[in-house]
Amino acid sequence: MTASPDHTTSPDAASTDGDAEAAREASEQKQVRLAKRRRLLDSGREAYPVGVPVTDTIGAVRARYAELETDSRSGDVVGLAGRIVHARNTGKLCFAALQAGDGSRIQAMVSLAEVGEQSLSDWKELVDLGDHVFVTGEVISSRRGELSIMVTDWTIASKAILPLPNLHGELSEETRVRQRYLDLIVRDQARLTVRARAAAVSSLRRTFDSYEYLEVETPMLQTMHGGAAARPFQTHSNAFDTELYLRIAPELFLKRAVVGGIDRVFEINRNFRNEGADSTHSPEFAMVEAYQAYGDYDQMARLTQELVQNAAMAVAGSHLVTLADGTEYDLGGEWRRLPMYESLSEAAGRTITPETSVADLQELAESVDLVVPHETHGKLVEELWEHFVKGTLDRPTFVTDFPVDTSPLVRSHRSKPGVVEKWDLYVRGFELATAYSELVDPVVQRERFVEQAALGARGDVEAMRLDEDFLTALEHGMPPSGGMGMGIDRLLMAITGLGIRETILFPLVK
Repeated sequence: MTASPDHTTSPDAASTDGDAEAAREASEQKQVRLAKRRRLLDSGREAYPVGVPVTDTIGAVRARYAELETDSRSGDVVGLAGRIVHARNTGKLCFAALQAGDGSRIQAMVSLAEVGEQSLSDWKELVDLGDHVFVTGEVISSRRGELSIMVTDWTIASKAILPLPNLHGELSEETRVRQRYLDLIVRDQARLTVRARAAAVSSLRRTFDSYEYLEVETPMLQTMHGGAAARPFQTHSNAFDTELYLRIAPELFLKRAVVGGIDRVFEINRNFRNEGADSTHSPEFAMVEAYQAYGDYDQMARLTQELVQNAAMAVAGSHLVTLADGTEYDLGGEWRRLPMYESLSEAAGRTITPETSVADLQELAESVDLVVPHETHGKLVEELWEHFVKGTLDRPTFVTDFPVDTSPLVRSHRSKPGVVEKWDLYVRGFELATAYSELVDPVVQRERFVEQAALGARGDVEAMRLDEDFLTALEHGMPPSGGMGMGIDRLLMAITGLGIRETILFPLVK
């Protein structure tokens, strides 16, 4: 087809042209910068020295001289290093903004009077945006009140071969995720998120330590996957000539630790599930799991609420957190508990109990166009609950007392037939944590595993396998226990309002 004379370029085509132009420009800049690197080396200087004699950090200097009067000198000489994120060359005086890894900045002033003609010329000709430089000089306040270093000597600390993105523009989400290092250089929020995550994890450890929990490590490579209903990643060990799985949960090994006498144990770990990826799911993710001998799911609820609230205080300084979109969310107070069957019955307008038949549940699911794979009583109840109730949850809520057949590792409820002592914690509409009163009877646990194996034989790829080694451990006697697991990525989502790919430093992307 021939385009009409007034044919215009489509947005997609324009975007493609823009990307190509940016790539050409970057390639040209790379050649120029490589030539500068060569000039440094040919002149006997280093483009990547093994180190530079830093005496202070940029943040420390800014804090120490915060009250320095405008247009005054401190008399103190420091040695600082940072990345150049802004530069302006004006004849006999050059200005550059040096940025530290935490985002703090200070102005470097390179003048003819202080460094001499050759050094000033070299600065203009060899230094680019993105370079790491080391400067020595006196701390001053400029005539505009800008805290600065009046440079007397400088050197390249690391020559950047590729240019930085436009610091005044927005990085695309694709760039932010695939090139997180650029995101960290450019965007304050990216740096703050990394620090928020570190603060949250440190808070978790402090809270566990206050209750005398021991932190341990369990295998990531396992001969038998278990501890959750999830599809695993599979790999092969050449050394052992055997098929292995990347763990989907550390649960079964942590329970072995409880059998061995570590009565309060936790692990902050990486898990891998070969499933979908969306705004709340990642194939590789971090979580914390904890087990307490002579505890139950009620004690785990109290512990989990404290873990989350302490983390919010560590990150945001308050239980009332401000989310990424500017709204506030209250993580404070006592969190309500909502029984699954009762809340589903109320929302669906009919009584649903553990005795409700699969046929009746199927009929209800069909009436709301809900398709449930591998239909069992428990899966139908949980899917129906998500359809009718999940979207109504606003405040943090412990949803309690789940069907037996979807919870093979959980103790039957002490007073409610047909359900187990399990809760899922929902915060801001997504599941943040789960906890059980643990099933420690090896006979019942074997029966549950056999039932799971039957589901697997019928095509349920998330069904657990019969784990003889774990059953052997249980047969040596595991005390009554409570256990909990919480996603760390999701904990950051709850506190910050960011998506999961923002809370993971280097998320897996296609």
